[in-house]
Amino acid sequence: MTQFPYRFETTAGAGDLASSYAHLEPNEDSGVTVAAAGRIMRSRPQGKLAFAELRDWTGSIQLFGLAELTPRFEEFCRLSLGDWIGVRGEVVRTRRGELSVKVSSWELLAHARRGFGDKWHGVSDPDIRYRQRELDLWANDGVRDIFLLRSKVVASIRSRLGVAGFVEVETPVLHPILGGATARPFITHYNALHADVYLRIATELYLKRCVVGGLERVFEIGRTFRNEGISPRHNPEFTMLELYQAYADYTDMMSIFEEIVGGTAEELFGTTVLPYQGREIDLTPPWRRATLVELIAEHAGVELDLSMGVEGLQSVASSLGVPFEPWYGPGKLILEIYEKTTESELWGPVFVCDYPEEVSPLARAHRSKPGWVERFEPIIAGRELGNAFSELNDPDDQRARFEDQERERALGDDEAMSIDWDYLRALELGLPPTGGLGLGIDRLVMLYADVPNIREVILFPALRAEERVTETSSEPGPREPGS
Repeated sequence: MTQFPYRFETTAGAGDLASSYAHLEPNEDSGVTVAAAGRIMRSRPQGKLAFAELRDWTGSIQLFGLAELTPRFEEFCRLSLGDWIGVRGEVVRTRRGELSVKVSSWELLAHARRGFGDKWHGVSDPDIRYRQRELDLWANDGVRDIFLLRSKVVASIRSRLGVAGFVEVETPVLHPILGGATARPFITHYNALHADVYLRIATELYLKRCVVGGLERVFEIGRTFRNEGISPRHNPEFTMLELYQAYADYTDMMSIFEEIVGGTAEELFGTTVLPYQGREIDLTPPWRRATLVELIAEHAGVELDLSMGVEGLQSVASSLGVPFEPWYGPGKLILEIYEKTTESELWGPVFVCDYPEEVSPLARAHRSKPGWVERFEPIIAGRELGNAFSELNDPDDQRARFEDQERERALGDDEAMSIDWDYLRALELGLPPTGGLGLGIDRLVMLYADVPNIREVILFPALRAEERVTETSSEPGPREPGS
């Protein structure tokens, strides 16, 4: 069994070396000896010379081996695609102009016993890419950059919220009841409590209890879980930012949303105008504000209102080819018409404002439009990026809304909420006027990274179980370079 080193001390990353010594002229030596480590991604032995590409997460640099200088030169020439090595040597630029590390010593750190795909074209099979992300990160250019970008996006959001006076908190992932959003849950069993519990579908109710407790600006960035379909826009396990601010309403949430999305773009890209799927998106505030029914009129050509009643709205839905259930009320019918005819047509960014109370059980009643609530969804490139309310803070109204949800569940709506008695008790202590928002981190990164599929921005997305085949692996013998 091959014994590999327990550690290797580096002085710089491969990409950092490439930028730090870019000034060297052809055939010029730096006089500086460095140590770097990474994977061998290409190998080109040429007689008594050997060239290879060393790649790490900072970038890549050429390795330059010479038979009279490089120890175990023949073994160096047999290194294969994916092998981890550590090298020491002087930084030079070859006569042909390639910045290189002239290898004076090296160590094999780990063998790659499995292939890395085509060394020129990477791995194209999506199932392999998503199931073996560790391979995808190496084999395909740009994949690692997406996840480094994702890390920067989250760091930027945390920093912005900290500057704005928000406090980050952590709330339970296992919930005793279904609440905080309308969605189908994952259910598991808590052995110590002899009770079924739900993986959270939202952090909302616990965060608003924090506001009741005097934490006036709170946020949480965490995983949430919805037992629903998988699509280019949906993964059952995803990351949400939720924040709540006392003494604010949904208009304040619009400003915060613009600052997070536009400000983060400006910080990371130096501009608020970004390309997305062949078109431009201008994230510069202020964004357009338009009501749900105004946008339906623009894109579906029909004027809708709650006063049309169930039969009138059913007739409109049928004429537009929008399916519905018999138990849908007027508000649910309007929402279905919007989602089927209008949402995907909105390039935005646009705040879609003022939703029916029937489909918004946690939002505060609109101050001037009976039957509606103060809620908005930001839409960018035909995709909902989040949700925000003026938060409902009347415990009697909230209880009535929860009871409506339970009736809808009894009628067949398996996404409806349950009554959260702990939350109602908290509201009876008094929730000040509060604005809240949720933002989908995965969809935001999709926008910034210019990718259409959510699986491209989640390291290990949900997939069907793989049929396992018993495999054997043995210590690799001599292999051709790059095999």
